[in-house]
Amino acid sequence: MLGCVIHGQDDLRVDELTVPEPGPGQALVAVRYGGVCGSDLHYWRHGGVGDFRLKEPMLLGHEVVGTVVSYGPGATGPVPGTAVAVHPATPCGVCPECVDGRRNVCRDTAYLGSAARFPHVQGGFAAQVTVPAEQLRAIPAGLELRRAALAEPLSVALHAVHRAGDVRGRHVLVTGAGPIGCLVVAAAKAAGAAHVTVTDLLPAALRYATAAGADTVVRADDLDDSGWPSEVDLAIEASGVAAGLDTCLRLVRRGGVVVQLGMLPPGQSPFAGNLVVSREIELRGAFRFDEEFNDALQLLAVEPAFDALVSAVVPVRDAESAFALAADRSRSCKVLLDFGD
Repeated sequence: MLGCVIHGQDDLRVDELTVPEPGPGQALVAVRYGGVCGSDLHYWRHGGVGDFRLKEPMLLGHEVVGTVVSYGPGATGPVPGTAVAVHPATPCGVCPECVDGRRNVCRDTAYLGSAARFPHVQGGFAAQVTVPAEQLRAIPAGLELRRAALAEPLSVALHAVHRAGDVRGRHVLVTGAGPIGCLVVAAAKAAGAAHVTVTDLLPAALRYATAAGADTVVRADDLDDSGWPSEVDLAIEASGVAAGLDTCLRLVRRGGVVVQLGMLPPGQSPFAGNLVVSREIELRGAFRFDEEFNDALQLLAVEPAFDALVSAVVPVRDAESAFALAADRSRSCKVLLDFGD
């Protein structure tokens, strides 16, 4: 079978792999679609994500959907042939964070396609993969696999909105209109936000944000003369650059909330810390998700507008061209790899 393996910086290969056998507690899943995430692109272009660096070849991918093939000893779940999405995280269940109900920040979690631990956790970009059976989620009736492939990034967006607090009736700013930023827009609108403003440098990205439900889109370099209200109630930084965080801190109202969702580059970043103090801004982090995965599948099942965010579906044999397309935000939003025949 074919799998998409990162061997190092700028060394992405489509390798011939052996079909795995599910072990105790595991399920074998035939993957149909896998979404190319920003972290996958970082492993490809930079050899790591943030402080997590590649130390060995790793099967990429954590946004995968497909069908159940079989189970290993002692494993149960949706019957073989059932369409499923794979929750990519396996928290340890015993650390203080897990015990406190914050499994998304588990200090010893295993996450598909992640170099955060060694040996690395192999990902889901292969025609068939084994995963813990408890990570399978049956896809709601009527939800096509293509749209269901958005479940993982939408879960990230839903968690960020939850971290922001009650957004009902509020004006929300989202900096960055990449796939995650666009899904934050959709999540905020679904949670009752009265108005969502999105900033980005690229007109194409802003068009995707409009398709996701943004009420106002602004070129980031036009913020000073755009004419929209200078203060917002809540801001979610989804660009992963320091300038986006600076924009959030300067435009949120006094006593407002800023959620840092985008992963900033490793090392120190410029930070308008005095504004946090003088305006009593609450700065909160948002990392991955937990039970939001189930909510994401339900939201995808009832909202066909999400289809507009899938900009391309590329056969896995052409993975490198798919990654190049996903990295070009002037031409794409969410790019899926197709592992079907």
